[in-house]
Amino acid sequence: MLGAVWETEGLQTLGIVVIVCASLKLLHLLGLISFSEDSVEDELELSAVRHRPEGLEQLEAQTRFSRKELQILYRGFKNECPSGVVNEDTFKDIYSQFFPQGDASTYAHFLFNAFDTDHNGSVSFEDFVMGLSILLRGSVQEKLNWAFNLYDINKDGYITKEEMLDIMKAIYDMMGKCTYPILKEETPRQHVEIFFQKMDKNKDGVVTIDEFIDCCQNDENIMRSMQLFENVI
Repeated sequence: MLGAVWETEGLQTLGIVVIVCASLKLLHLLGLISFSEDSVEDELELSAVRHRPEGLEQLEAQTRFSRKELQILYRGFKNECPSGVVNEDTFKDIYSQFFPQGDASTYAHFLFNAFDTDHNGSVSFEDFVMGLSILLRGSVQEKLNWAFNLYDINKDGYITKEEMLDIMKAIYDMMGKCTYPILKEETPRQHVEIFFQKMDKNKDGVVTIDEFIDCCQNDENIMRSMQLFENVI
């Protein structure tokens, strides 16, 4: 199955799927994929953490999670991250555990930067649930905006061919031996060349948010992949 993906729709589908899958890996590590039926705290426990999250009411209004879901998410987050924040090294450790066959450090770096919306070098519980809400329950437009932000490494509002290549190389490095057939060194660049030409409609050498969203919305594989995880939690 992966062979067909690499040979045909690899770049288009894989880039979006891995974004979501990587987030699910983080959920799994935190023990949040399967909600338990145990009773949860009525309010967030704040005394033991360095970073204090916003109140439940505010987060409930800003995300698509219910109060109970936020309580459970925070309990798992706090158990794994007692300080109340996640740093980049923690992200790298998480993905190295789930992708031992490859090198996930570069992709973890890019994903961390996408979650770290205020660029302060750490991901708070608020950052985490805001991103998670978009990836799992956001509209197509919101998910694609989030994906564009991931590919736009320098955050200048455009995706260059080199930025797209950096992300795709990071994905291929992370997948490692899971790729079949074994990829040649030039394969990522070849895939990027093809897909970048498809996205860059006015041929100005960069992809805008409008070009990115329009191309993705007209790709059946990407639209199908974005629906796979809507009911995970």
